[in-house]
Amino acid sequence: MREGSADVKAVFKRLMTTAGAAATFAGVSTAALAAESGIKEWQLGFQASVTDVMDDITWFNGFTLVIITVITLFVLALLIVCMTRFSAKKNPVPSRTSHNTMIEVVWTVAPILILVVIAIPSFRLLYKQLDIPEYEMTVKATGYQWYWGYEYTDENMGELSFDSIMVKDDERQAVADARGVTLNEVPRLLSVDYDLVIPVDTTVRVQVTSEDVIHSFAMPSFGVKVDAIPGRLNETWFHAREEGVYYGQCSELCGKDHAFMPIAIRVVSKDQFQTWSTAAQDDLDTANQQLLASIADTKKLAAAGKLEEISVAAK
Repeated sequence: MREGSADVKAVFKRLMTTAGAAATFAGVSTAALAAESGIKEWQLGFQASVTDVMDDITWFNGFTLVIITVITLFVLALLIVCMTRFSAKKNPVPSRTSHNTMIEVVWTVAPILILVVIAIPSFRLLYKQLDIPEYEMTVKATGYQWYWGYEYTDENMGELSFDSIMVKDDERQAVADARGVTLNEVPRLLSVDYDLVIPVDTTVRVQVTSEDVIHSFAMPSFGVKVDAIPGRLNETWFHAREEGVYYGQCSELCGKDHAFMPIAIRVVSKDQFQTWSTAAQDDLDTANQQLLASIADTKKLAAAGKLEEISVAAK
């Protein structure tokens, strides 16, 4: 084959495509945490949103940021004008103006209008967070010093409950080996021994309380944050639209190990959840092993299908 021929170009294109595919799958294996939970190193901004509520929170954050930026730039421009146009050098005889009706009306009415513009979507978002829609399942989360306890309260769950405790640094590698995953998939200070397993595309009501002091159940990717108060049952909800493992933490100062009571929610397919929930009522450890094996098989099939698509496209 001579240089520049169609055959050489085709081979080069195929090699580049294959190399790209290899790099892609290598990246997936070494950064599984980022792919599943929306967390990555040196991250700025929110975690990736997987619920409608978090979509609205992200939009509202950007909306208010634009308003704040415009106000800040406007005030900065006024300061610069005042420093240059009305300096002592340019005005040796200072003005004795002490009252301007129009300016006072503007600086009174403008902030009111800005607050109204912010309040309308803010109240809408608050109502959406607090108004629990028709739900398909209920989970009770109880805060302890310093871990979380979960209870599936629906009748078909057989009173399934368990505690969820953070995986310590010196246990991460052993947990990763036992689960058959990389160390990146057992993130430091976020991974737990038992994940809260939830089916995808399901509206879940979460009842939150505490057995000792005030905690706070927070899951950034879901747009959920609610206090866990002793003697009181608070409620929130979420509807996760993507499978994966999502991480949060207690967001209320609750004692010396406050930083070490993370929340891990594993969202799986409805079929996987049905199989897991049935098995977990008899043996939770075995059910978790079977669930992880099923997830690994699903990922392998998806990776094989993707590789086949790339190979076909390269031909």
